[in-house]
Amino acid sequence: MGRLLRRFWHPVALSRDLAAGEARPLRVLSEDLTLYRGKSGAPYLIGGHCAHRCTVMHTGVIEDEQIRCMYHGWRYDGEGLCTDIPAEKRERLNKPRIAGYPVHEYAGLVFTYLGEAPAPAFDLPRKDVLESPARHIFAKREVWDCNWFQQVENSMDAVHLSFAHLWGVAGQFGLRISGGGEIPDLAYAETSSGVRQVATRSNGNVRTSDWTFPNNNHVVAAGPNKDDPWAHISAWPVPVDDTHTMRFTLYSVEESDPAKLAALEAGYDLDYDPANHAETLFRGELAGISEPGLVSAQDYVAVAGQGAITDRSRENLSSSDAGVVFLRRVFLRELESIRLNQPTKSWARLTEALHLPAPPARAAQ
Repeated sequence: MGRLLRRFWHPVALSRDLAAGEARPLRVLSEDLTLYRGKSGAPYLIGGHCAHRCTVMHTGVIEDEQIRCMYHGWRYDGEGLCTDIPAEKRERLNKPRIAGYPVHEYAGLVFTYLGEAPAPAFDLPRKDVLESPARHIFAKREVWDCNWFQQVENSMDAVHLSFAHLWGVAGQFGLRISGGGEIPDLAYAETSSGVRQVATRSNGNVRTSDWTFPNNNHVVAAGPNKDDPWAHISAWPVPVDDTHTMRFTLYSVEESDPAKLAALEAGYDLDYDPANHAETLFRGELAGISEPGLVSAQDYVAVAGQGAITDRSRENLSSSDAGVVFLRRVFLRELESIRLNQPTKSWARLTEALHLPAPPARAAQ
């Protein structure tokens, strides 16, 4: 799975969390790395430890577009090549090198490609609603203490909306989208970019999810408050390691009024992470959580409640798990191709116009 995931671009940080001239430690796909911005503001991602005596690099000093280790002053460029060894009397013919990966900033997130060169074009993660000048994007990062694939499977499970998102507190998301608990008819189809999921309930309530391989889900959902605009939501669960996941979420809304945007930002409560409240959430205490935070909290309890890595040999799947089964077959096919050293599918961004219908508005009760 690691070999498969390293063939794709993944978000690894919020752009706003790293200022020019700053460095941060970063762990992704079980690899310890250093994310820093040069004095120009350009981001770079290199190995987490100096090639000399292996101390961490994020404590280093930024010099223009390079970073110098605080221990003995070895300096590295943005590709991980050592460009200066102050105490070395003779220049080395073979300069030391640590890891270095390409990065790309997009929609408020820093993405990286961790695979073998050359990196694919940054195209598959792109979406029109993340690039429209008429829309504003709010970005959020959470860190959950469970395996990333449990979150991916949750995206392909439309039936859980009728139960998990009515649990504890029934917010707008659960009431408007699930129709108050109605079980949907399910349909799944593989696309050029991933999987199209359609959940159909009564009275024209059709919810479409555009899931992009290997870990992005794109849906439409109500805003924090009843009269807020509906948002296009893109979410990526990115493995930190086997038992921890960075969860990046983008909320794209068609709004430009500064006062309304400020109210929306407060409503989305971008600093809320349910993993920081696990003890109270697992006691069923959800009162007072904002609407988007409530959705995240309910998903967290359901997904993390399976365990750090769920034991799927204990499952008893049913017809409601059609999407989970569909998804697993796609992944198993791709993994088998890698095992046999055969080409995997050439996943490509959708070329047709994508319309994700919002379910009929239902008054919150």
